[in-house]
Amino acid sequence: MAFYRQVGAVPPKRHTQHRDDRGRLYYEELMGEEGFSGDSSLLYHRGLPPAIVDSTVWELPDQTLTPNHPLRHRHLRLHGLFPGDSPAGTDPVTGRRLLLGNADVRISYVVAKGASPLYRNAIGDELVYVESGAAVVETVFGTIPARQGDQVLIPRATTHRWLPSGPEPLRAYVIEASSHITPPKRYLSKFGQLLEHSPYCERDLHGPGETLIATGTDIEVLVKHRPSGQVVGTRMIYATHPFDVIGWDGCLYPLTFNIADFEPLTGRVHQPPPAHQAFEGINFVVCNFVPRKVDYHPLSIPVPYYHSNVDSDEIMFYCGGNYEARRGSGIGPGSVSVHPGGYAHGPQPGAYERSIGIDFFDELAVMVDTFRPLELGEGALACEDPGYAWTWSGRGPQSDGHRQPDQRPHANLRRGPA
Repeated sequence: MAFYRQVGAVPPKRHTQHRDDRGRLYYEELMGEEGFSGDSSLLYHRGLPPAIVDSTVWELPDQTLTPNHPLRHRHLRLHGLFPGDSPAGTDPVTGRRLLLGNADVRISYVVAKGASPLYRNAIGDELVYVESGAAVVETVFGTIPARQGDQVLIPRATTHRWLPSGPEPLRAYVIEASSHITPPKRYLSKFGQLLEHSPYCERDLHGPGETLIATGTDIEVLVKHRPSGQVVGTRMIYATHPFDVIGWDGCLYPLTFNIADFEPLTGRVHQPPPAHQAFEGINFVVCNFVPRKVDYHPLSIPVPYYHSNVDSDEIMFYCGGNYEARRGSGIGPGSVSVHPGGYAHGPQPGAYERSIGIDFFDELAVMVDTFRPLELGEGALACEDPGYAWTWSGRGPQSDGHRQPDQRPHANLRRGPA
């Protein structure tokens, strides 16, 4: 993120001796991106960071992906994936159910009450949206509280665990990148400061407070990684507890950003998704649609125009409010719409006309646009609304599942003006 932070005790000069009261050396770890050319932090450990005593296979939940074939729009009802709020023993890491994925990004959903194991994603950054409930996220950098509406950004290879708190289960929408997730470059100065036109600023980003010191030996950490393109898991047993950092400083660390702090950019006519962008990774972007005043041109049509975004799959997670463009389609909180590239999408029948004269949208949604096609995970196949693709026409496929095209000669086609 390039926003400097210091927590705990660090020496006045980096890469120099740092000792405890008894004269024992702390062990310095540089955690950095892009080799030695990107953002980094220096962490000071009591124990040796590489010291493991065992490494075995961690069998991940089902990671199977199925092509979106035949091509169609889809509606996923996520709240049906975890009947009764949460199965006994489900946790926010191992309980995730894969919805969508490609080589650049994977999207999962989980409802959980139990604490997760220690976990590290070595493939890429994670952006976890807290739909409801609350949690404490313990990390090697320290502790971060997470509440409803928070987008929790956890850098690649950060050891952490989720501890749901409060009476409600934690409902979390998880975006796992194969890259880093950052603010859009157009929001940043050449030195990394968020600029005046950005819809959020550094005051809205909340990192860890005090460091978290834990003790113990033979500590298990689940690691997700990707040899030869396949997502796999490893159980590493550490000689001492990874949460032994007495201080750190730098520009790389986990943080939270609450969607309520996103300041929407509006205009006289409808603003396209880049006006709502919050983050980006390689080959995908994340946008936040929040309650806002809408178009104020006297002839404006506030809902989106129909569009064929030919390079993108558009994935919208509906978190709250009433999404005006989807009225009449069965979509509500807990829904995900999947609008793949290849043909047009836009408002449901009647929404285009109904929106005229509306001056405020009370809606909350997180959108992911990808630049390579997404495939369907087992979670998507388990909670799909099979009628959604036909809601624009009001007509579904024939009983055999294959509507035959009209084979008659189109003699009445006109070529140009009458």
